[in-house]
Amino acid sequence: MKVALTHAGQEAMLTGVQAARLYGVRNLPPERRAHALIPHRSKVATWGFAVVERTIHLPEPVEIDGIPVAPLARALIDAARRMDELQAVKAMIHDAVHRGLCTPEELRDELAQASTIGSALPRIVVDALQDGVDSAVDQWLETMLERSGLPRPTRGAELRTSDGEVIGVADAWWPKVGVAIQIRYDEVALEPDKPSEMSALVAGGLIVIQVSPARLRDEPLVVIQELRAAHRRARQRPPPDLGSAPATPAA
Repeated sequence: MKVALTHAGQEAMLTGVQAARLYGVRNLPPERRAHALIPHRSKVATWGFAVVERTIHLPEPVEIDGIPVAPLARALIDAARRMDELQAVKAMIHDAVHRGLCTPEELRDELAQASTIGSALPRIVVDALQDGVDSAVDQWLETMLERSGLPRPTRGAELRTSDGEVIGVADAWWPKVGVAIQIRYDEVALEPDKPSEMSALVAGGLIVIQVSPARLRDEPLVVIQELRAAHRRARQRPPPDLGSAPATPAA
């Protein structure tokens, strides 16, 4: 779909369902009309095939196939605010988040700036997604750690080299042996075979176990075996010269 998105010399941008489709979101409601964002001072009204929305919160557009498009989180919230079925909103947002196209944090940030008109359904979905995923994964990790029989690790540690360079965040960290667990939070869909795009912590001598939420849920004993094996290997060499500090929580 090619759309001319210009107004008074200033480029507008596509948002809503059609924008989400360009990002690759699959579970979308049927919507033929384009939804465009334009500066608040503009006076263009909705016409024909397009819904034109004036906004004081005009984001920086992303160009997809030559079309200026709102960031995906904004597009999803704009779409959801015009939907009236909770299940349809849930299917759309879960598809985007579960496949790593955007994060709950990005959606929460957009909701904080969005108009309250029509925001009830997306707020229900985003709040449940964030709270449910985070609390469930944390509980699976905690249960696995308790069953492992290993010394209590530091949770949520920002790892740093001896000169202060931050190399990443470990969800669990054993500084005496230099072993870390890093959860692949991009797999919020809890699909065991979904590949991760998260980069592992990298440092000389550091042993990192990357694990998906699905494996914490479905294969905790296998993860425990891997973790114990990592500790056995770690004790055969000096620990890396790394420090840590509490990780900064997501805004």
